[in-house]
Amino acid sequence: MAKIKVGFGFDVHQLKEQHPFVLGGVNLEHHAGAYGHSDADVLLHAICDALLGAANLRDIGFHFSNKDDRWKGISSLILLQHVMVLLREKGWEINNIDAMVCLEAPKINPHIPAMQINIARAAGISAEDISIKATTNEQLGFIGRQEGVVAYAVCLIEKV
Repeated sequence: MAKIKVGFGFDVHQLKEQHPFVLGGVNLEHHAGAYGHSDADVLLHAICDALLGAANLRDIGFHFSNKDDRWKGISSLILLQHVMVLLREKGWEINNIDAMVCLEAPKINPHIPAMQINIARAAGISAEDISIKATTNEQLGFIGRQEGVVAYAVCLIEKV
């Protein structure tokens, strides 16, 4: 019988005016962007955490500390590539990824296919195995006030 595991990831970043907004490896046009040590791509960070957790490899902060200058400003697609090396060293492959981004603006639906392609290339899987959805927070809380952005991700990995 094949061994499979489920992982869950979460990330949140503050939004800052006149800061780049990268989501799923796509640069979005918006008056504010996610702020963090790397490119602050909450979607990719949640996916990385889901994958690392499923494989019992700790979390993104353990592997890519925000106190380590090697990761300053780095594309989170590169972080995902590193995560995939760690997974494959342990004999794991991805079956699928399901992610949700929660933000008021900008609308990301037109960008989802490009995000799926970016993630698929970095992870070495098919874009058909990556689901990305978006919702608002109905103008409630820090998300509703456009002070931050949140992403959740689950994944299924299989021992090969």
